[in-house]
Amino acid sequence: MTESSHAPRFDAALASLPLIAILRGLRPEESEAVASVLYEAGFRLIEVPLNSPEPFDSIARVRRLLPPDALVGAGTVTRVAEVERLAALGAELVVMPHADTAVIGAAARAGLLCTPGIATPTEAFAALAAGAAALKLFPAELVGPPVLKAMRAVLPRGTRLLPVGASPPPPCGPSWPPAPPASASARRSTRPA
Repeated sequence: MTESSHAPRFDAALASLPLIAILRGLRPEESEAVASVLYEAGFRLIEVPLNSPEPFDSIARVRRLLPPDALVGAGTVTRVAEVERLAALGAELVVMPHADTAVIGAAARAGLLCTPGIATPTEAFAALAAGAAALKLFPAELVGPPVLKAMRAVLPRGTRLLPVGASPPPPCGPSWPPAPPASASARRSTRPA
């Protein structure tokens, strides 16, 4: 796990509210209003998926608006060129649906916090070796309690795990192992009505 200069802010954001706001479909003209509401509600991790309309414009606007304790970036990042563009905007987060080590390495070298999507221990270890700051369990519906427990048993202590994709969230209760302090959940978000 590679630590960027943003790592302390990432840990503080997770400790404050262990959720990532995923703003799929966000349009630039609404980005600042939506980000303001989320920030006021306590969100410090803001993701605009790159399959949203004009995502780089939205990310730039949100990054300029929010104070430094908010970490802003993109989801659905699949190419090194997208990482380079995010770095140029001053974004801090790179969230991926997959675990392409070239993309992860580019993010780590740029000092960005990269959270690649993984579903197996093989993907998890490769992503961590490439410089991932956290691991996105995706789709979370496929990684049930026995699989999560087995992964936690072998992953390095302190590995941040963020389940993403379950809607509604995966069932919690006695069958789900307790989340370590450095875990987070993310839910798909849409524009307010």
